[in-house]
Amino acid sequence: MKNIFTRALSGSIYVALIVAALLLPSPYMFIGLFALFIVLGTVELHHLVDNKASVIANKRTAIALDCIGGLALFTTFWGLNFNPSGSVTQVAIAAYLLYFALRMILQLYMKSDNALQSLADSALTQVYVALPLSLLNILYDEGVLLAIFILIWLNDTGAFCVGSMLGKHRLFERISPKKSWEGFWGGMAFCIIAGVVFYFCGGTFGNLKLAEWIMLGICVSAFSTWGDLAESLLKRTLKVKDSGHLIPGHGGILDRIDSLLLVSPTSVIFFILIELF
Repeated sequence: MKNIFTRALSGSIYVALIVAALLLPSPYMFIGLFALFIVLGTVELHHLVDNKASVIANKRTAIALDCIGGLALFTTFWGLNFNPSGSVTQVAIAAYLLYFALRMILQLYMKSDNALQSLADSALTQVYVALPLSLLNILYDEGVLLAIFILIWLNDTGAFCVGSMLGKHRLFERISPKKSWEGFWGGMAFCIIAGVVFYFCGGTFGNLKLAEWIMLGICVSAFSTWGDLAESLLKRTLKVKDSGHLIPGHGGILDRIDSLLLVSPTSVIFFILIELF
């Protein structure tokens, strides 16, 4: 019972922070919160792939540099969307390019048994954590980011509820034995219904057509599930249960944003296609 209460409380705080960041008229809480997620996710991913204290101690400078690189990438996308010609944008772009050069140079001076693995770990933090979270700036500009988060949460809720009651056919037993096809379709049904509701909210969550809301619901549901499975694959490969212990009852920050890390880039693609066609 205590664990359920702890999980509910920490989950509620997480959701409240995101909702507040997206509803407040000022963008500074959004910037601060997701910049923090980049730093936490980068550090956590390094600790996940290199769980030996001696290795982490040797990579502290690289980890700090990867965090700075991720923040520079986030700032770059923010600037490109809201102030393309501003000095902050140009400095951020220069900082991110400098990060690449410095990270390679730093490797020359690191005492690492496997330099390629060390560089690959850093690249993974940028591709898997920093880039998807930076792309949220584009979705923030579209005005539908809160709806996307709600769709992710509803997909999780629908998959759990339907899967718990009706789940018999395993979705991806090799990676996640508990997920079922029934749960998958239940989560998608929740997202489609939510998309219809968003349409009838009259622009509160974004100005999309009914068919576009339904397609977005399907897109978020599918890639949310794949995002969860991708992180499960990472953890199963490393033989760990949770990505970390940051959030009581939930594990690490990557355990909370795993779905988002694939939903973010595919949602950007979705809006690009809408504009093109």
